[in-house]
Amino acid sequence: MKQCFASSPTKGRPREFDLDEALTAALRVFWRNGYESASMAELTAEMGITKPSLYAAFGNKEALFHKALDLYEREKLAYTVAALEAPTARGVAERFLLGALEIHMNTGDPKGCMGVISTVTCCGSEAESIKADLTTRRASSEAALIARFERAQAEGELPEGLTPFALTRFLYALLQGMSVQSSSGASCVELRQLVDTTMLVWPTR
Repeated sequence: MKQCFASSPTKGRPREFDLDEALTAALRVFWRNGYESASMAELTAEMGITKPSLYAAFGNKEALFHKALDLYEREKLAYTVAALEAPTARGVAERFLLGALEIHMNTGDPKGCMGVISTVTCCGSEAESIKADLTTRRASSEAALIARFERAQAEGELPEGLTPFALTRFLYALLQGMSVQSSSGASCVELRQLVDTTMLVWPTR
């Protein structure tokens, strides 16, 4: 359900804005710029609210980023949850890669992965909590994938010498590479070739 919030009044009645729409707008700014490079001026302009209204509705910039990241995971990374339900390790990898490809091909969204962009651009001490949150979220996602590949190993899918941890790191390296290439201007055709090539060399059947 959408919620409306009254912005700080100047004259007359306060103007209401939609919290969900404002958060979606903030997500675009953080996704495009990363945390540290997203200025309050750009955030408030894209969200269509004043700085006092942003603080009143979302807290500070750091709190706003965490909320935007929650939204990103719910709406843009839902494919990762569905991917874990694939019947084979190969199916899991294919769903992950195709899900990421769909995100990168969406011309209405910024390019690249919000988590990767924010991690790379977080350099200052004031962004320590942001890096910690990103690290925690990534660790949780990796743990779920490792557990899924452990099941595949128990079912005899993984070749001898290949560990669930190594396979997880391999898949995440591919996903991060897709994000970097997408941010650098790689075409949809080039990204699709990367997915197809990966599946040709994927070590499980």
